[in-house]
Amino acid sequence: MAEYGSIRIPDTEYQERIKRASKLLQREGLDALIVNSNEADYANARYFSGFWPLFERCGVAIAPTGEAALMVGPESREFAADRSRIDRIFVLKEYRESADPAYPQLQADTYQEVFQSLHINGKKLRIGVASYLDTSVVIMEGIQEAFPEAEIVRADDLMRELRSVKSIHEINCLREGYRIAELASQQVIKEIRPGMTELQMVGVAQRVVYENGAEYEGLPMYVFSESSTRHAISRSSYRKFEKGDIVQLNLSAKIDGYSAAIGYPIVLGKLEGRRREVVLFGLDAHNWTQSQIKANRMACDIAQGFYEYYVDNGYKDNFVYGPLHGTGMIEVEAPWVETNSEYALKPNMTFQIDTFISTDTFGVRWEKGIAVTEGGCDVLSPEIGTLYELEF
Repeated sequence: MAEYGSIRIPDTEYQERIKRASKLLQREGLDALIVNSNEADYANARYFSGFWPLFERCGVAIAPTGEAALMVGPESREFAADRSRIDRIFVLKEYRESADPAYPQLQADTYQEVFQSLHINGKKLRIGVASYLDTSVVIMEGIQEAFPEAEIVRADDLMRELRSVKSIHEINCLREGYRIAELASQQVIKEIRPGMTELQMVGVAQRVVYENGAEYEGLPMYVFSESSTRHAISRSSYRKFEKGDIVQLNLSAKIDGYSAAIGYPIVLGKLEGRRREVVLFGLDAHNWTQSQIKANRMACDIAQGFYEYYVDNGYKDNFVYGPLHGTGMIEVEAPWVETNSEYALKPNMTFQIDTFISTDTFGVRWEKGIAVTEGGCDVLSPEIGTLYELEF
């Protein structure tokens, strides 16, 4: 077991990321890259800066020369100075919190000042903006008003290129997160009882992940039971467990910004009949997916084969989504593996094998993390292969 808090991304890796991004700007003929993040999806800004905003938004601006600046909201200057791996820090009103305070006494910085510090000059600039879906209207309007003659280019593909293949440090962070998530899962299995609530078990999991070195949960902890297990995404409730319930666990831990989650169903009793067949088919499909993974496989081929596996086994109507999705700083990140995914897997790409199957009355998910290797995959989380049927 590693020393508490010792597994992390080294400062030198943040510098390397900025340099790699600057080379992509040169390749694409961009004068600047702006990536924006918020508390919920902090990944792109934290990828370069190590900074995770709270309440407010933040952004990172990068020049083709390899210089970078962090942009934060009015209340985050000191917070950012303590945590950021980027020394240049600017306070812009565009990154303020959603309560929309005016800050009439604040002398805020501007996008023009940010660019001047990075030696980005001129009016007819080509500015790439990433985290496009998480760039607020206020932030986009601020960029456009600051540079009215600029061409704004959607640059999410550049971030996908930078982040999809992981370093050894990133993989180590994920591996540690999976280890802790499994500790939490096993503790829930020990403590769960009929009459307890879903949220009580979330509390058990939270205690374990923090006690064992996580900086935060990797995703909102999933503990669903019976009909709510049909939800592909959801939140736990005050529902009390009953004997015979199927309970879905998806528990997670975040290590230095990297979010690792594992998921599997447990049963508060013995599972029989059609319900058992569906649950175990999900595990079969999960194992089938793992057997298909290796470098240079086309993602679309795996996805098509996965769909056909459902169809051929009589589960076409129970299919929800494809077999894999990228993982890293956010538990679900690009790229997905879908039937229209025209790219080949590369070594050290990291994915969740995420096998979800849904019926009219319940659903289950088998999920774990892997890194692609030349001949297969490295399972980063403890192996999944057991259906836990608990007796009381």
